[in-house]
Amino acid sequence: MSKVKVFCARSMTHAVTALADGFKRESGHDVDIVFGPVGILQKKLADGETTDVLILGAPAMAKMEAEGRFVAGTRTDVSRVSIGVAVREGAPAPDIATAEAFKAALVGARSVAFTHASVGGTAAVYLPQMFARMGIAEEVERKASKQQSGADVGECVARGDAELGITLVPELVPIKGARVIGKLPAALADDTIYTAAVAVGSPVPDAASAFITALARPSTRDVWHAAGFERADRGASS
Repeated sequence: MSKVKVFCARSMTHAVTALADGFKRESGHDVDIVFGPVGILQKKLADGETTDVLILGAPAMAKMEAEGRFVAGTRTDVSRVSIGVAVREGAPAPDIATAEAFKAALVGARSVAFTHASVGGTAAVYLPQMFARMGIAEEVERKASKQQSGADVGECVARGDAELGITLVPELVPIKGARVIGKLPAALADDTIYTAAVAVGSPVPDAASAFITALARPSTRDVWHAAGFERADRGASS
């Protein structure tokens, strides 16, 4: 049996670990997963590290495609992720149903936690741009509690160190003491499709392809949902 090495976005840790365990039991193949922020995984590849499967957000995968990092025709959508908002368990939930209400919640919050832009993850890159478009970048900056990961954002809220936490929903769901009150309002939403592909040069392309197929099966829906994702149903995207 083969060993499949996977580079995977860190926000997918819980779902992909569970699905990999099932794949190993069914197929007999071993799976070695390296989870990390998108920027870190891109740097590993640029530095010459190799992998068999890439699982990243669509923007990062578009860059990987331009660089010829994965085998044409193997790119498959596996899940969709939204940016969400969390409060401490037991704390009142502000109205975030509309862009106007969400803006008021941010302005009224004592402190707001989110990932530092230098981390390079989906939410870390998007949120500063969103605050700027909303016209409240400077105000949010004054009360920002910038973290090194989405999990840290959830922990910050759970401790009561931040009144609001904003990051990818799957990074908030596992954190005890933090409660997801909803996604960003539709006018501000920036949902991301995560896709998987077989890396160019993989010595085990068949096993790598089988792993991707296992991630995208309809029967995986409950696993994705439990981890805070929606399963993508768009199939192969290139």
